[in-house]
Amino acid sequence: MTLRQWCRTGCATAACLALLQPTMVMAQTAPAVTTAPKSSDFVLGYASNLEKEPKLSTAEKIALLRQKVKHVFVLFQENRSFDFYFGTYPGANGLFSQPASQTAGFTQKIVNTDGSVGTISPFLIPQTVKAGSTVVPIYPADTASTDHSHAGVDNSLHFVNGVAQNDRFALDEEGLTTNAAGAIVSKTTGVAATSNPTLAQKQMGEVVMGHVDCDTAPYMWQYADRFALFDNFHMTVDGPSTTNALALIAGQSGLTQWALHPEQSSANTASTEIASSGGEPVTGDPGPFPGSNLDYSPVKPPYNPADENPNTPALNQTYATLPLSFMGKAIQTTVASDPNPTLDLLDVQHDIQEIAGDGNAPLNWGWFQEGYDAEPTDSTALPLHSSYVLHHDAPQYFGYIADNPVVASAHLHGLADFFTAVQNKTLGDSGVFYVRGGYDNNDKLVPVDPNPAVRAAFPGSDDHPGYSDLQISEQLLADEVNAIASSPYWQDSAIIITYDETDGLYDHAQVTNRVNDPEGNPLEPSSRVPTIVISPYGKSHAIVHEQSEHSSVIKLINKLFNLTPLADLPDETRGFAQGKALFGQDYMGPADDKVPGVGDMLAAFDNGRLTGSAQPLPASFAEILPGTTPSLPQYPLGGCYTLNIVPTDYVGGTLIDPAPADFNPRPSTTPGIPTSGTWTP
Repeated sequence: MTLRQWCRTGCATAACLALLQPTMVMAQTAPAVTTAPKSSDFVLGYASNLEKEPKLSTAEKIALLRQKVKHVFVLFQENRSFDFYFGTYPGANGLFSQPASQTAGFTQKIVNTDGSVGTISPFLIPQTVKAGSTVVPIYPADTASTDHSHAGVDNSLHFVNGVAQNDRFALDEEGLTTNAAGAIVSKTTGVAATSNPTLAQKQMGEVVMGHVDCDTAPYMWQYADRFALFDNFHMTVDGPSTTNALALIAGQSGLTQWALHPEQSSANTASTEIASSGGEPVTGDPGPFPGSNLDYSPVKPPYNPADENPNTPALNQTYATLPLSFMGKAIQTTVASDPNPTLDLLDVQHDIQEIAGDGNAPLNWGWFQEGYDAEPTDSTALPLHSSYVLHHDAPQYFGYIADNPVVASAHLHGLADFFTAVQNKTLGDSGVFYVRGGYDNNDKLVPVDPNPAVRAAFPGSDDHPGYSDLQISEQLLADEVNAIASSPYWQDSAIIITYDETDGLYDHAQVTNRVNDPEGNPLEPSSRVPTIVISPYGKSHAIVHEQSEHSSVIKLINKLFNLTPLADLPDETRGFAQGKALFGQDYMGPADDKVPGVGDMLAAFDNGRLTGSAQPLPASFAEILPGTTPSLPQYPLGGCYTLNIVPTDYVGGTLIDPAPADFNPRPSTTPGIPTSGTWTP
C-alpha cells in the first residue's frame, strides 16, 4: 500500500492528525533531546520518558557507561545527506520544520534546457510516475551520484561571510555557479556559459534536490523510530569519502600534517609530489600510500587498481588516530614492528610516549571492509579485491597501521570476517569495530528494477549513489545489527550508524566555517549526514539535536575507554600552535577537543536504563526480520504503512512536494524522461 493510498483511506487517525501540529523551529533554547511524535503503540511502549529521566552529572553518566558499554560498533555507510533520508521525519529538524522562507536553499535557481532560468525546491522521489494513463515505476532505491568533490560541495554550499547559504546545489550539477553580482556563470570560466544545459545535466540538478521517506528506506526509518536519531550530526570535512573516513578515526584529514610540514600544503602545486598526491590536508579521493606502487614495504596491504591509481597515491598520513591510541601501554612494542619508522612515526613520537604513559591496556579494534580480503562474491569473474572500495579504508592511509604487519594482520579485515567474528565470539571482552560495505553485496541481492543495466550498475551495499542500491544497503545494516543483537555482544553494545559524507546532496541546515584549506576555501565543518545510535542502554523514539560530527564519535570512544583526546596529544597540540602561528587559524587539528560546538553523543543514552530504573531495550527490539532470507523489496505493503509513520510532506493526505515533471533518478544509466511514454526504467 502506498503512503498516498494509506493517507486517503486509513490514516484519518492520530498518525495523520500529528501532521496538524505546529511546525518545530529549532532554536538555541530548544532541548538537546526531544521525543518523536507517536508512531505505533508498540514503539511507544519502549519510548524513553524524557521528563522522568533521572538526573546524572556528566562524570556519573560516563562512569555508568564504562560499566555497561564494552563494545562499540560503527556501521559506516556512504554518501547521503540528512535531508535525503530524514528531511520529512516527524519531529526532526527537516525540510518543513520552518517556513520555506526560513529554510536555506529551499527555493534555488536551475537553468532549463532552453536557457531560461527556473527554480527548484526539495521534492519526494516517487515510487511511480504516470505516462498518460500508464503507471511507470522509477525505482527510487537506485539514484545517480552527484558532485561531491571538495570544490563542488563548496560551490553548492555557497559560503557568504563564513556561513553556508545552501543555494547552488542545482546549478553546481549543471556546471554553473553565481558570481559576486549574483549572475549565473560557468564554474570553469567564470563568465556566462556558451551553451545550455543538456537534459541529463538539468535532471542531475533535480536529483541533487530529491529525498526519500519510509517507503523507500523503511529500515533506516525503523531504526530512527526505535532508537536515537541525531538531526544535527555533520560530516567533518567539506569533501568526499576519503576525507571523512579519515575524520572518523582521526578527527581531521591532515590539518596537523599541513601545519607541521607546510611544504606538503595542497597549494604547493609547483612540487610534482604534491601535484600528484594532492598534498595536505586530503581533500579528494586519492588512493592510500600504503600498498601503492610507491610503497616499498616488505608486506603491503591490498590495492584495488580499478578503484584508485597505484602510481599516484596520497601522501603517507602521519598524524594520530584512534588506532594509535588503541595500542595503549603496548604501543612502543607494537610500533617496533613498523618497517618504515622514519616515514611513518616521525610526527607521532611524542604521542607514542604520551599514550604509553597513560597506562591503558591495549584495546581490541577492527576495521571490517568488503573486499579487503576474500568474500563470498569472489569468483573467476569477480576476483579477490574487486569489491574493495580502496579509498574508503581510512586505516590504510596510515603507514604505521597498514604497513605494520603486526597491526594490519590483527585489525584489518574483510566484511565476511565481521560476521564470522561475531558468530565465533572472537571480538574480546571489549573493543571498537568499524564495518563497511563495498561495490558488491554478500547477500547476493539484485535491485528490484528488472533493467539489466540497472542491476549491473547498482549491486553495491555501502549506500553510495551511482553503484549501491539503497535497499541492498539497508539490508547490510540489518544483517549487521541482527548479528550483534543475536550475540552476547548486544548486552554491552553501542551501535552507531553513520555516514561519511552527503554525496553533494542538498541539506538545508546551515553551517559556519571554522577552518580554511590552503587555497583559502572553507574546509570544516560541512553538511549533515544521517546518524542513529542503537543500544540496550540507549534512548528510544528520541531525536538528539546536539551539534555533532565525526569527531563526536571519537569523543564518545575517548570517554568510554578513558583515552586522551587526539587533540590533546603533544604532537597534535604542536600542530594547533603551528597552525595558529603560520596560518592564523585556531582549529588546525583533530576536533575531539579544543574545538567548540562538537558534542560527545552521551545524550543518546538513557539515564534510566543506565541506572536501572528502566529496563534495557531487548535485542528483539533492534532486529529486523531475523532468521529470514534477505529479499527485496522491503516491507511490500509499504514502509510508512508498516511503521505507522506519516512523513511531514503529506498534509491532509496530499503530497506537498511532488517531483518535477521531467525528473529521472538515473539520467545516465536510464536516460530520458520517465513520463514520456517511451522511457525504460
